[in-house]
Amino acid sequence: MKTEFKGKHVLVLGLAKSGFAAAKLLQKMGAYVTVNDKKSTDDSPEVKELLNLDIEVITGGHPESLMDRHFDIVVKNPGIPYSNLILQRAMEKKIPIITEVEIAYLISDADIIGITGSNGKTTTTTLIYEILKTAAKSPLIAGNIGTVACEVASKAKKEEVIVMELSSFQLMGTNMFKPKISVLLNIFNAHLDYHGTKEAYAQAKANIFKNQNEKDFAVVNADDSFVMEIAKNIKATLVPFSLKQLLENGTCIKDGTIYFKGEPIIHTADIVLPGKHNLENILAAISAVKLYGASNEAINKVLTTFTGVEHRLQYVETIQGRKFYNDSKATNILATQKAIDAFSEPTILLAGGLDRGNSFDELIPSLKKLKGIITFGQTAEKILDAAKKAGLHLMKHVDNLEQAVKLAYDLSDEGDVILLSPACASWDQFKTFEERGDMFVNLVHKLKVD
Repeated sequence: MKTEFKGKHVLVLGLAKSGFAAAKLLQKMGAYVTVNDKKSTDDSPEVKELLNLDIEVITGGHPESLMDRHFDIVVKNPGIPYSNLILQRAMEKKIPIITEVEIAYLISDADIIGITGSNGKTTTTTLIYEILKTAAKSPLIAGNIGTVACEVASKAKKEEVIVMELSSFQLMGTNMFKPKISVLLNIFNAHLDYHGTKEAYAQAKANIFKNQNEKDFAVVNADDSFVMEIAKNIKATLVPFSLKQLLENGTCIKDGTIYFKGEPIIHTADIVLPGKHNLENILAAISAVKLYGASNEAINKVLTTFTGVEHRLQYVETIQGRKFYNDSKATNILATQKAIDAFSEPTILLAGGLDRGNSFDELIPSLKKLKGIITFGQTAEKILDAAKKAGLHLMKHVDNLEQAVKLAYDLSDEGDVILLSPACASWDQFKTFEERGDMFVNLVHKLKVD
């Protein structure tokens, strides 16, 4: 166990999974840890466990007076904004503010492949992990994908490689973090309520490159002008990927075959994961794994069998010639546009969810491609209005997802795609998008039984 934090006084701000894991790990490394969480109570299992380990826990608010104490470091939950008064005081006192991915980097000798971008992170991260696993490269998976990075890093061996999904929130809290291979997929308008501007958001993403040198690699999307603007300042060896350009020193498509630096890898017709946007994810993943020494055999084995990550354009089942896809992770308009564009077959869309006050007019060009739409949830009427403007004839409004699945099946024909891609958060009727997706999958399987 590394000694970077031994004897340091550390404030862990925000509990959740990352704070809980970081607090236990920091104490194990000899730090004096104080945890502060706005919501938790002393009765929560996590708080009880920390208290049993003699870690100080303060719950029920973020008292500014905490910063009257001496702290060497603040480890913050990625979702807590820098406008938080405790963080403002920490910045005034020039106390380093980091996220737990920085701890992960500092304590591990394992190589890191870091993946970030507005869309496609989870699919790309999973593809890289699966290919490296097939190639016997001893990968571990961590980060924003669900497993806490510092927890994985604390157990990683030098010969292993950590494949890490990274959000802009996590990357903002890094000072020394340096992946061996970095991947930037794309930059769209996202999380502007947190970052303020697209430029500030992009700069947070660019932190993935800031400590890399020419011995490291940066995989970048040559088709994204915002990404390439960032790439001008990268010191790592650039490896571009593109759907539109032929690249001698990168990954591209020519005559239906994917090439890496001029070497044919796989025919696109053999890939089972649907969608143009997933081709971008695949090009990025191939770039990363080839740089890490994976064989073409391993790449082919995964790409000819991988049907998608749970809740992200996940193929569920074919029933009486109808193909069902679960894209519950599509919690915004852009994600749903990409999902609709992934299919050439007649498609019935199931959409709706939490109303955040926006209209759905941006969705109209994509809605025009549909066979029909069934809406539910708080935004049902708003999405129907957009569908009317798109000129759709098959439009239905139901109360819930269960009714939507049954009606879609009844109205569909053999050869149709039935796609759950809500374009909205799930919190009006579900606790999480995962719960929504799980219900959809169960309802589809129930159709088969019925």
